[in-house]
Amino acid sequence: MSQEVERKAVTEDESCLVARAAWLHHVGGLTQAEVATRLSVPNVKAHRLIARAGREGMVRVFVDGDIARCVKLEQKLCQAFGLSFCEVAPNIEEAALPLRALGVLGARYLRLVCEKGDHPVIGLGHGRTLAACVAHLPQIDVKKVRFVSLLGGFTRRFAANPFDVINRIAERTGAEAYVLPVPFCLNSAEDRAVLMAQRGIDEVFDLARSATLRFVGIGTVDGSAASLATSGMIEAQEFDDVARAGGRGEILGHFFDRRGQRVETELSGRLASLSYEDLRGGQLVAVAGGREKPEAIRAALLSGLVNGLLTDERTADALMGPRSGE
Repeated sequence: MSQEVERKAVTEDESCLVARAAWLHHVGGLTQAEVATRLSVPNVKAHRLIARAGREGMVRVFVDGDIARCVKLEQKLCQAFGLSFCEVAPNIEEAALPLRALGVLGARYLRLVCEKGDHPVIGLGHGRTLAACVAHLPQIDVKKVRFVSLLGGFTRRFAANPFDVINRIAERTGAEAYVLPVPFCLNSAEDRAVLMAQRGIDEVFDLARSATLRFVGIGTVDGSAASLATSGMIEAQEFDDVARAGGRGEILGHFFDRRGQRVETELSGRLASLSYEDLRGGQLVAVAGGREKPEAIRAALLSGLVNGLLTDERTADALMGPRSGE
């Protein structure tokens, strides 16, 4: 047997073992220790096999049936903010940012959208929440959909964005995916204009404009907590001018005050993302939540850009509660 054939056989055997371990644990209800005994492997390996099945998208969790309170919140949010649809995930015990709940909710939405096939081009933002959505997305075969990044994928120092999702979704779906290979924040508006006009970059931007669905996160304007700052896309101090101008929420580098009005500063002209006018076309769906986000999410929703919202129950309650400063 050649080395290549032997390696392929080992890989197939390991994949089979991963699937068997996942089936015994999630479907059969066996503990990890019982899985180890059934498969004649050490407990540590059983744990690794089950964890690998989750990472590779072999395990899908679905819960049928409406949750009455969440459904009522969905209806209220749609009515209050003019949304076409809204989905609210029940509260689970998580930290300030409910990445697990939002990740599962967002992954389910993406999977259904891809399988339905109504959107040949889907634009993606980036950030911790979107990265969690892609991480929970099962391995699916998507041939008729193309994904494209809606904003620059590098930090000011040309380092890779740690919360970029475009390459990860290509791995999950096998679909074509296009990254915008420029820093999200340029040194000047003039630099941005020159870079955006370069061949190849302008073609990716044109593809982003053609996306009939944009799937994005919503950011805060708190430089110490904002995903754009913690990822190095924008320096924390660069948020100061935006905050002083009344900025509260952010979508793809566009900032909004608490009434949903646009807030433009010197920073606005330096960001490599679709223009506000471009975003007004097509469907824009946001996934966002967490204890620090209600004010930012409300500002984004009041802008009128957002057609659909995926959030968690605690955030939904806060959005329907009294508005801060009013």
